[in-house]
Amino acid sequence: MKLVDYKVIDFVNEVDSSSPAPGGGSVSALISATSAALSRMVGHLTVGKKKYVELDDSIKKEFEESFTKIGSLKDELIILVDEDTDNFNLVMDAYKLPKETDDEKSARSSAIQSATIKATKTPLKVVTLSLEVLKLLGIFIEHGNKNALSDVGVAALLALAGLKGAILNVKINIPSIKDEALVAELKAKCQECYDEGVKISDNIEKKVLEML
Repeated sequence: MKLVDYKVIDFVNEVDSSSPAPGGGSVSALISATSAALSRMVGHLTVGKKKYVELDDSIKKEFEESFTKIGSLKDELIILVDEDTDNFNLVMDAYKLPKETDDEKSARSSAIQSATIKATKTPLKVVTLSLEVLKLLGIFIEHGNKNALSDVGVAALLALAGLKGAILNVKINIPSIKDEALVAELKAKCQECYDEGVKISDNIEKKVLEML
């Protein structure tokens, strides 16, 4: 059974267990998926309303395009909830491989590297997708239903939390990766997304607080 098919209480209790997965990676993906869903809720509460109908067609087009894009991001993030746990389990399986002979040791080391890199790329996807959600929230502040303004603020906070959490899950794997060029690339990408994500989220939070 997929994690995303669990009841909320069952997912929470699954996290609250002695099993290391689902852990921070899957939770980060879920948080960002929830951020996207909350953003979409604001969209649902906006489109068709009197103030929205009166908007310029170009603004309505941008709003609806952002609404659609966030829906796609939500779907991708939902997939990553399970993908993160599945890939973590692959890493654990690789560590369980036999290591009695030199050939076994070599095969095990190669399997660990391959699985670790795969497991690192999943939270990196969460990082980039979370940032994309944040980038699309501006128009929801400006033209979204003002009664749901606080929800846009919460969506921004959640997306940033998901982004930061996923970065931690990238970084915890980095010491195990031997490819120095890949390590440098991962570190640079995380820092770039972190800086941009914090800036966007802070600006959104500031605007929301000013408008409430």
